[in-house]
Amino acid sequence: MTLKSEAGARFRRLESPWLRWLQRLLLMAIPVVALLASFDVPSRLGAAMLQEQFLGVVLILVLCSTFMSLPASARASRRTFPWYDLVLSLLSLIVGGYLVVYYPRIVNEIGELTQDKVILGCLAIVVTMEACRRMTGWVLLIIAAVFILYAHFSYLFPGMLNARGISWSKIVVHLFIDPNSLLGIPLTIVATIVVAFILFGQVLFAAGGGEFFTDIATSLLGRFRGGAAKMSLVSSMLFGTISGSPVANVVMTGTISIPLMKHTGYRPQVAGAVESVASTGGQLMPPVMGAAAFVMAEFLGVPYATVALAALLPALLYYLALFVQVDLEAGSTGISRVPEDQIPPLAAVLRNGWIFFIPIGVIVYLLFFLNLDAAKAAYYAAALTLPASFLRRESRITFGKILTILEGTGQAMLEVAVVCAVAGIVIGVLTLTGLAFIFTLFVDMMGSANIFLILALTGLVALILGMGMPTTAVYVVVALTLAPALAKLGIAPLAAHLFVFYYAMLSMITPPVCIASFAGAAIAGASPMRTGYTSMRLGIIAYLVPFIFVFDPLLLFQGPAHLVLLAAATAVAGTVAIGIAMAGYFVRPLGWAGRSLLAASGIGLLIPPGGVIAYSWLANVLGAVVSVLIILAELRGRRAAVAA
Repeated sequence: MTLKSEAGARFRRLESPWLRWLQRLLLMAIPVVALLASFDVPSRLGAAMLQEQFLGVVLILVLCSTFMSLPASARASRRTFPWYDLVLSLLSLIVGGYLVVYYPRIVNEIGELTQDKVILGCLAIVVTMEACRRMTGWVLLIIAAVFILYAHFSYLFPGMLNARGISWSKIVVHLFIDPNSLLGIPLTIVATIVVAFILFGQVLFAAGGGEFFTDIATSLLGRFRGGAAKMSLVSSMLFGTISGSPVANVVMTGTISIPLMKHTGYRPQVAGAVESVASTGGQLMPPVMGAAAFVMAEFLGVPYATVALAALLPALLYYLALFVQVDLEAGSTGISRVPEDQIPPLAAVLRNGWIFFIPIGVIVYLLFFLNLDAAKAAYYAAALTLPASFLRRESRITFGKILTILEGTGQAMLEVAVVCAVAGIVIGVLTLTGLAFIFTLFVDMMGSANIFLILALTGLVALILGMGMPTTAVYVVVALTLAPALAKLGIAPLAAHLFVFYYAMLSMITPPVCIASFAGAAIAGASPMRTGYTSMRLGIIAYLVPFIFVFDPLLLFQGPAHLVLLAAATAVAGTVAIGIAMAGYFVRPLGWAGRSLLAASGIGLLIPPGGVIAYSWLANVLGAVVSVLIILAELRGRRAAVAA
């Protein structure tokens, strides 16, 4: 089984053999070029390249592959390569080739608005945005277009947004060649780090890692009540940590887990929601998070390991709340375990799949203990997986599989690469116009007394943008416009960026447009909106925890060790209480009064005691007392009912 992007079903499979091979070669070249650049092979061979020249090569491969692989519309042929896509591919080659050949000269004249830069800059923007439209739809394209129009027509805007308009030629040249625009941080991170982790995931799954994750989850949890949902939770979490794509995760693991959940008794919308929430959380779970996490590390100027460590406890709370709810859902409806004949023996699973602990262990060691460059860590882990795969006959990665892995990596790269290229265009407008500073000034004028309101508005903006944009694009846009303003109000930069990351991710499971939940609903045969609302309930902790760690970063392991441990313990208790309240069942059904009190007490327990939040100890003591009293009352009520 290979890891594919969710766009894979829309891709062309050209009927012409030589065009099909050209398509495959372009896709395979993407990870190969990234690998060579990561280990500085061109310089070692005496052909040193600037970073922007390397990105020019990546743009050629990504844009040409997109126009060759993805039809312009749903009605367009998926078997032929039309003339207009050939034209767009040639234009992409010209634009990228110009950067590769002439960028050393451009560096010395970056402020000059020559005709060739203007013309090619226009072409670069057009082909990049068309590629993005085909891959993700109109929303991100429209947002980028609005930013570009603002740069020129800013003199028409009122108040703080009013500024001297910038000429079209200056806008186009800046967006094309400036290192802070199209060729900026988002595309750089994708072309150096994200591609390495996609390749690592492809190698791991080609060796049978997907089956191993599913089997070990089934073996460990299948014998308990609601075992099918718990299996889905664990396997999707493991899958998600190396895929980074919620919808791809739902499609890959949900085709097995969702029918099994329905078969054991879960309602269709619950089965679809469990898979959707578990798959979406993969972006939050270290050691390998979504692409946005790598961009975040670059924005903050910290090692990726710092971001991953900070994200660990909130991610564990997210899955704990989901686990509690699926367990209680099973208890309330009498859902049994997975049938015995579908549960593989744990010893056999470990005996057949122990090799997969090697690359996972290696990548954790390299990232968190040696602080090795993230891309190199992923490549080393992938390289180690290749010989390790030969320790099992079924998992051996042959030369043919290697070609498939490279092609799959290139295909999975297309969406994230074109999205980050357009995100770079947005960044270019922000740097050219100073718009990011205007947002910061606006938030500053609102005053620090309204921090909660500012956070709520920030989360709402991220949710709205996420209705039509991938998580990475939402994070980049919101982080660059609003995260600096949050930091200026005294919020720790890491907490501010993680807050944006969480709400960018939550758009995947938040109605009215929740793509991951819709994918789960389609497999489950359930109502998309009911699945979406159920997903919100199951993922409730992700809506609450970001507000907590923004005000007190103890939950991000930022602070004295004894306070961090205490905060973690109370947060676990609070998460369990909230999970029970959301499920509406403990040992018997809970009334609305009990659920409301339990939810409030759980929120009180989430607040880190001894931290900077006022009355934190009081909130924890009250939360603990109320929770214990309700749970004891439910246990006594259950015993009385049984005795009667």
